[in-house]
Amino acid sequence: MLRVVATPIGNLGDLSPRALEAFKNASLVACEDTRRTWQLLSAFGVPRPEMISFRQGNEEKTADAVIAAVRAGRETVLCSDGGYPAISDPGYKLIRRCAREGVPFEVVPGASAVLTALVSSGLSTSSFTFKGFPPRQPGALRRFFADDAAGPHTMVCFESPFRVGKTLQAAFETLGDREAAVCIELTKLHERVDRGFLADLAAKYAQTAVKGEVAVVIAGSNPKFTRGAHGAPEEDDNE
Repeated sequence: MLRVVATPIGNLGDLSPRALEAFKNASLVACEDTRRTWQLLSAFGVPRPEMISFRQGNEEKTADAVIAAVRAGRETVLCSDGGYPAISDPGYKLIRRCAREGVPFEVVPGASAVLTALVSSGLSTSSFTFKGFPPRQPGALRRFFADDAAGPHTMVCFESPFRVGKTLQAAFETLGDREAAVCIELTKLHERVDRGFLADLAAKYAQTAVKGEVAVVIAGSNPKFTRGAHGAPEEDDNE
């Protein structure tokens, strides 16, 4: 059996008992960074299993080894450095192959930076769109936001700490002055969530250095979430 295990995004206390049991029983662990995963296992006293790196660039070759291990009857775990090993992560390619080829697998739920950021933002959770990492080129970045400009769904994306200001500015120019949140180092010691309007956040982060992992959450296309709107959002924010 392949077990797809979500790991903590910061706070080690978020590793579930079920995930810990999966690691204890595994004879093979396919992970993004073997050093980081070994640090996680060491913190819980898990004896070191065989570990192989599964990351962008080697995923096809490593997938062959993982599938062969499962077919040979080995208990196998797939994980990333944090969160689910299929969200903005090449793990989905292995999972897709398993689904196509009849290789048994199950998902062990756990921490998610996407959902933690969404709830922390205080914006609508009725429906949302996760867009991964934005492109770097200015034109592509504007199109990245323009593609969903008319949608009512709350938008969540990840971003490099070095590009937060530019991304917020591009979002403001493309989407208008909507409510948004910048979520930094979620579940970690220096966790911070800045909530406000895109214009203000863009101005702030043009001048503010950021350290750590960042998720940006932006309200969908709804007058209730734009500057100058009257009244508070209703319970069903997508009406």
